Amino acid sequence: MSGNRAVAYTGNGGVTVKDIDFPELVLRDGPGVNPHNVGRKCEHGVILKVVSTNICGSDQHMVRGRTTAPEGLVLGHEITGEVIETGRDVEFVKKGDLVSVPFNIACGRCRNCIEGKTHICLNVNPDRPGSAYGYVDMGGWVGGQAEYVMVPYADFQVLKFPDKDQAMEKMLDLTMLSDIFPTGFHGAYTAGVKMGSTVYIAGAGPVGLAAAHSAQLLGASTVIVGDLIEERLQQAKSFGCETINISEHDNISEQIDQILGIPEVDAAVDCVGFEAHGHNHQEAPATVLNSIMKATKAGGGLGIPGLYVT
Repeated sequence: MSGNRAVAYTGNGGVTVKDIDFPELVLRDGPGVNPHNVGRKCEHGVILKVVSTNICGSDQHMVRGRTTAPEGLVLGHEITGEVIETGRDVEFVKKGDLVSVPFNIACGRCRNCIEGKTHICLNVNPDRPGSAYGYVDMGGWVGGQAEYVMVPYADFQVLKFPDKDQAMEKMLDLTMLSDIFPTGFHGAYTAGVKMGSTVYIAGAGPVGLAAAHSAQLLGASTVIVGDLIEERLQQAKSFGCETINISEHDNISEQIDQILGIPEVDAAVDCVGFEAHGHNHQEAPATVLNSIMKATKAGGGLGIPGLYVT
């Protein structure tokens, strides 16, 4: 089979749709591929026909030229697709299965994976622990904003939907399972949110809203969401969150005090990252981190799914 179109980074803040090779169960040379990964055989992998994919804020960091992403890099790490080919060593995933793919690539066999630290797998990236599809310095695995993509370690990696027809009816929701929702949940979980917790969520984008709802699922008594954009805050209000419009109130602790009666929360989650802006509208990468540390009680917990890069 031949023919595959994909979204590729072109440098200078641009992307283009271009023709690329049809994926094989081997990692070929290309933009961002570490030389030690070239020729890596993936008989443990599958090839997917992409059904749904998302654009992540992490993709935008690259497109805006904020990273060292090479020109020609195929983007996309939020993938849902149908299996059209399986490798020799794949046992539990079958042709025709509809699956969700986590954004991080992990072997499932190394010490870190066995300990549940799949985001820092030791076997997938020669540069450093951890890898992802279509992302800078992550081993060169081709991204999934394409018609077809190869997914390694399929028996460990993919989440199979048990009812294919039902899943297709809910695809616009289920496509968030590759990154957006679990990233928000991870932020709330690592912040230690539990029954009765008071929580502050910095950022009401998709991940921030997922973190806010996850905090509710984990039993939080009050979830407060802060953002500069009123439309996003209205969305947070729609499912029971308190809100702070940061463009109107620069003292978060003071606003928390008005909501809770004390100026601090038990846990906070940074869902903004390094492209945060201060009140002068200038970029200030440490702004959100500093604000959530100030707003969280001594001994409280912070979750930081917001991306920070070198």
